Amino acid sequence: EDGEIVAEIMKRRFFPALITHKAWEGFYFVGHEIRITEATDCYGAVVWPSALVLCYFLETNSKQYNLVDKNVIEIGAGTGLVSIVASLLGALVTATDLPELLGNLQHNVLQNTKLKSKHQPCVKELSWGIDLEKNFPRSSCHFDYIMAADVVYHHPFLDELLLTFDHLCKMDTIILWAMKFRLDKENQFVGRFQALFDLEVISNFPSLNITLYKAMRKGRMKG
Repeated sequence: EDGEIVAEIMKRRFFPALITHKAWEGFYFVGHEIRITEATDCYGAVVWPSALVLCYFLETNSKQYNLVDKNVIEIGAGTGLVSIVASLLGALVTATDLPELLGNLQHNVLQNTKLKSKHQPCVKELSWGIDLEKNFPRSSCHFDYIMAADVVYHHPFLDELLLTFDHLCKMDTIILWAMKFRLDKENQFVGRFQALFDLEVISNFPSLNITLYKAMRKGRMKG
């Protein structure tokens, strides 16, 4: 079963028939052809398999997780694929990442959602753990969903990542988080995360070493 679903997910990706001056990949989600401009010089400018897993889940579970008119923030949005799919599903999306990635992120989001989405997504800088209250004040920022795909890897900002989840997550916020398991240090982040949040596995793909989680504040998870 894992192999069949993974094959279905990976079939959503396509590549240009001709070599162009800009590297891009194509994806089919929510009845749209999505073209993502990439770069190979940094992690944040490449579409990783965890993003495809999360996009596939959002599309195929759109009744259970209805995003229409919901406030959604994606942290570590990278090329913007998850944010684009959430937007095409009707969400009010804020796509965030480091300042050096915002130009490409804005390009991809605008190219793939303009005149196609109910709400035009917002692209905003978010450096994990920095100026959170200033840029995303608790009193006025309420997100129904936090999306995260492949935000845990070999980087020195795991403490800041956890702080960011904690700051953005209200009592009724749902976190949808796709994680690829790599090294013990990063894998231990799951245990630290569970100190603040209840965690539920909603999909598991052993062949990709990827798990898709749903999380909420402690004591808020419903059956």
